[in-house]
Amino acid sequence: MTEYIIITALIAIAAIAAVTYFGGTARAQIGGMAKELSGQSATQDINRAKNQGNKAHSEGTKDKTLNSYNNATAK
Repeated sequence: MTEYIIITALIAIAAIAAVTYFGGTARAQIGGMAKELSGQSATQDINRAKNQGNKAHSEGTKDKTLNSYNNATAK
């Protein structure tokens, strides 16, 4: 039973990390699709999605250790 709780916690942590990195991109893309479906231009939302995706990519490629953690990143 304890093993299942640990596995569930690890999956939850991974999901939170994925939403943190890719949440802005997903929101911008969904907003852009909603605008396009309503007949409006979604150029601004598409550009925002690209910027969020690039930001997530650059954060994902950085090497991070316990030394890179500080109070500024905890906020």
